[in-house]
Amino acid sequence: MATDDLQHKNDGSIALCASCDRCRSRKTKCDGKRPCGNCANKYMKKHKLSSIEGVDFTEFECVYSPAKRRGPVPGKSGQTRKAGDAFTNGTAAMDVDQPPAIASSSDTMAQQVQQMIGSTQMTLIQKLQQQAAGSTEPMQQDDSGSGHRSAQRVRREVDATTPSNGNEIPKTIASHTHLLDRNDAEGNRLRSYYRLSIDELYRLPLTPENDEYCAKWNAANPGKPSMTAATMPKAHLAALSASRFAEVALGAVVHQELSMAMELCNAVVHCLRECVAEPVQDSYLFEVTRAYFLLGVFRACRGDMERYFKYRRVAMTYAAKLPDATETQVLMAAVSYLDAWAYMIYNADEEKLPAVDGSIPSAIQGGCGTGACSKIASDPQNQNWIQGAPPVYLNNEAPLPSRALDALACAVRTCCDQANSRFAAVARAAERGEEQITEDPNSNAANTPTTTAVLANNNELCSRNLILSAFTLMQQHESLTAASFHKNRGQRMVISAMDAFLENNEDDESGGFTDSQIQSLLSVCNTAIENPFLLYHAGPSYHMVTNAAVLLCHLLNGMYAEKIANGAMGEMEAAMFEEALDTFIAVRKLLTIHRRKLPVKLRCHGIPRPTFDILVKGGLSSAEEQEQFPNINSGKFLIDLGETVLCACRGCQGFVLMACSPCVAAERAMAAQDRLEEEDTKELDAIDQGDLDRELDDLGNEFNLDDDALLGMISQLIH
Repeated sequence: MATDDLQHKNDGSIALCASCDRCRSRKTKCDGKRPCGNCANKYMKKHKLSSIEGVDFTEFECVYSPAKRRGPVPGKSGQTRKAGDAFTNGTAAMDVDQPPAIASSSDTMAQQVQQMIGSTQMTLIQKLQQQAAGSTEPMQQDDSGSGHRSAQRVRREVDATTPSNGNEIPKTIASHTHLLDRNDAEGNRLRSYYRLSIDELYRLPLTPENDEYCAKWNAANPGKPSMTAATMPKAHLAALSASRFAEVALGAVVHQELSMAMELCNAVVHCLRECVAEPVQDSYLFEVTRAYFLLGVFRACRGDMERYFKYRRVAMTYAAKLPDATETQVLMAAVSYLDAWAYMIYNADEEKLPAVDGSIPSAIQGGCGTGACSKIASDPQNQNWIQGAPPVYLNNEAPLPSRALDALACAVRTCCDQANSRFAAVARAAERGEEQITEDPNSNAANTPTTTAVLANNNELCSRNLILSAFTLMQQHESLTAASFHKNRGQRMVISAMDAFLENNEDDESGGFTDSQIQSLLSVCNTAIENPFLLYHAGPSYHMVTNAAVLLCHLLNGMYAEKIANGAMGEMEAAMFEEALDTFIAVRKLLTIHRRKLPVKLRCHGIPRPTFDILVKGGLSSAEEQEQFPNINSGKFLIDLGETVLCACRGCQGFVLMACSPCVAAERAMAAQDRLEEEDTKELDAIDQGDLDRELDDLGNEFNLDDDALLGMISQLIH
């Protein structure tokens, strides 16, 4: 009779579970709707729909099973025992038969655990505050190290069975707060991945420790009560925690720990929601700005370009209020380099960008700063990406590495504009059936703000001179600092790549590769082979390495064709051929592995492997070839670039199609987008069929709700 009372409501209907069967089996959060959000997203993605309006409920496979008496009745969560009561009862039972010393130890551990999970009224930031205060007491750390680890285990178990509410610490923060400690090995491991990849080029300043931040705040506010790590206001601590979580989240992305990365990203979102609750103060404004920028980097690495542009715009809104300090200039240079990548993959076409104006204002206004960086961030021209003249490079007061990075970003944008203009001319020539390509100086591709600024100051801002200036600035920085003992390999790799791409061959009638160009290409590829984390630069670095490998293909094909024509190679040519071939095979393997890890829309070229029979039989002498394999290699390329899966970026396509006629180039450029869409469709089908990690996809959909809630709060504040 009691069972019937629990399973049947007053109207006689059967009580159903609060989560559908699919969400419960995948242990994901279910909103309880019919259909639930996860099942609806799966259906829309599978059938490529933008709305589920008019679709019958039975089509979604969203089933709610009858509830069993194994937990609280849906709608009556108040019957659940409190976490503190559950733990107290358990420890009381354990202490009954224990000796006094052990019982006292259990009481100590119980108190520590109750401090972490006992009070549901404790907010997220108060919890982080308590941990920060505890880390400053060495005696407490020594006495309770094992108890703290046990407390973390119990906390995770209780969080898994306790219904969430607005006063509880979010699970994504509760599980990973220990990573913020500078003495935590796991946190240091993830931060090292971030430092060796994304921050290797950006060189953003370190997030200050709590004690360091408090000392700086006390010095700037002498008339106010002293602040300590234990008494930090929640908004201050949330801003610092958001910046630290963002760093370890990106480190997890680089090391392909994607589930942890998404949880850490969600922790950043929860911390920033605490900051949004009250006006952002100047003392932690930079940390909030950096956290939003790194959130944008995270979304860009995941291929979520809509949220990337939203987070970027929010970051620039806060950056417009920053003073013109060194750290702000470093951040602006990082934004400029990442913008150059977005400028490239969208072919400088702002009409193709995701529509974000409805949520975040299209024109960034209201910057209260008076410096150059505030003007950059508040300029409506830079609302989607920084364009025009390189602002940080032209600022003589900016740090030398930041000036060099901004110069490289401007050179990338200029090359992208030139590629767009050339492809427009190729399309016109193909339509007319002409072999001669004539570029129109009045075309839209040639009238961008960047091209206009470069043409107005050609001697200073042409791509070739910008690369030389960037190299000079890098050398000056290394000579003035201890960096001479640790070269900035990432920046050197980018400079070498751009130097090889812009090599002036006008005086070389043969149109071949110069010795310096070959050395630059080999240097780029070897640096990437020795330091594969450099491919994770948040910017166009991965595309540069791929295009350097493509130029090695052209070099190898040319040398092989010369060998076929002349019958043999000289000793130096043979050594060069072997070195280039070994380098290409190694870097192609590295790029292929990296390409598979990326979303389809972010992938650069899929480079074909060398023709195997040519490699096997191409080592024979000319006489032996004619006798055993007559004409077997005649008219063949060592590496058939016609099999390349082209990148969607026109600037990258030009490296593959440089030897093609206008008609062939136009045809292959049009087919490139179709092949990328086929790859995207195959990936979606693999997710639906369970070949890929479906749980990871569901976890991302769940956390996206928190991102959208944060962006909604920001939108209301900005509007």
